[in-house]
Amino acid sequence: MRAKGKRILVVDDEEPIQRVLRKNLLAGGYDVFVAGDGREALEMVKLHQPDLILLDLCMPGELDGLDVCVEVRHRGQKPPIIVLSAMSEERQKVRALDLGADDYLTKPFGSEELMARVRACLRRSQSNEGEEIQQVPELLISEDGYLYMDLARRLVKAGNNEVRLTPTEFELLKQLMLCAGKVLTHRALLRAVWGPEYGEEADYLRVYVRQLRLKVEAKPSHPRYIITEPGIGYVFRGQVEVRNA
Repeated sequence: MRAKGKRILVVDDEEPIQRVLRKNLLAGGYDVFVAGDGREALEMVKLHQPDLILLDLCMPGELDGLDVCVEVRHRGQKPPIIVLSAMSEERQKVRALDLGADDYLTKPFGSEELMARVRACLRRSQSNEGEEIQQVPELLISEDGYLYMDLARRLVKAGNNEVRLTPTEFELLKQLMLCAGKVLTHRALLRAVWGPEYGEEADYLRVYVRQLRLKVEAKPSHPRYIITEPGIGYVFRGQVEVRNA
C-alpha cells in the first residue's frame, strides 16, 4: 500500500497526541488533517474526504468518538476508522466496533504498531473496493442453512434475519466458513484478515470473535458454529456449501 495521496484525519483533543500522530503519519508519506472535537471532525470528513480516520473515543463537547462513528456511517461514508482508546474503555471500544469502526489501538501504543494498523486498514479498504468491482458470485451456506453469505453483495443472514457486519467481521466470518472443519490458528487468521503485520495479537482477535458471535450465533455464550480451540485458534463447525449465485 503506497502512502502517496492517502489522506488521514486524526481526531483527538490532546495536543501532544495530535503532534505525535501527525509527525509519524507525515513521515510515512500521508496527508494529515487534525480535528480536536467531534463537531470539527465531521466538518473535516465532509471537506477532505479522508481515506482513513484515527478517532479518539473520549472527547469534550456534544459529540464524542462514538457519535462521530455513528454519523460517519449514517452518511454512508466508508473510510476505515481506527479507534483510539484507553484500557478502561473496554465497553466503549466494543461498542465502537459494533457501530462500524474497523480496528482499535489501546493507549499507549508505539509508532510501529500505529503505522502497521494504518497500512493494514488501507490495504483491506482497497481490497474491498476491488471485490465490489469484480462482483465475486460465490455463496457460502452452512449445512443447516442457518448462516448464509453472499460474497458479491456482501450480505449475511443468520436464520431469516439480515446481519450487519463491519468489513473486518465480514472477512473474519468468510475466512472461517471457507475453511469449515479446519482449525485456523490465531496467527493464520490474523494474517489472513488483518495482514502480514499481524500474528501475535491473540487477545485482539478474541474481541472480534466475541463480537461476531453476538451477531451470528443464536446463543453466543454457547456457540454452535464458531468454536474455540484453546491455545490454538478457531474452527467453523460443520460443512459449508460453496456455490455460484
